[in-house]
Amino acid sequence: SLSNETHSGFPHVRTHMPMNIRSHFQGRGLRSGVAQDVARIEKIWTESRKSFGQDGDFLFGDFSIADAMFAPIVSRFTTYDVKVNDTCQAYINAVQNLPAMKEWSDAGRAEPWTIDVDEIDFIEA
Repeated sequence: SLSNETHSGFPHVRTHMPMNIRSHFQGRGLRSGVAQDVARIEKIWTESRKSFGQDGDFLFGDFSIADAMFAPIVSRFTTYDVKVNDTCQAYINAVQNLPAMKEWSDAGRAEPWTIDVDEIDFIEA
């Protein structure tokens, strides 16, 4: 159910905080509705870690499809320096430290092109 919610939910984070691994937009993207999406994500991560994640660093302990689905949100929270509780920050760090996430992020930073409509300056203009 978390994978499904991630796939179809959090429209304000998706709209106002486009995924951009190359940049750091501290404090930007906090438009209407973003705080509610962030609060829901923080609740999901906190409750999942508390209820199911005691045996590892991820939502259900071991890495799962839910963590893969949340990886783009983790990336956005890192890019926009979204402030979250300690449990959520530890989760963000765990996802960011995965070898596959590091490889994906390195590949994104190496891309020579950009999509203007996905750049924060274009969105906030």
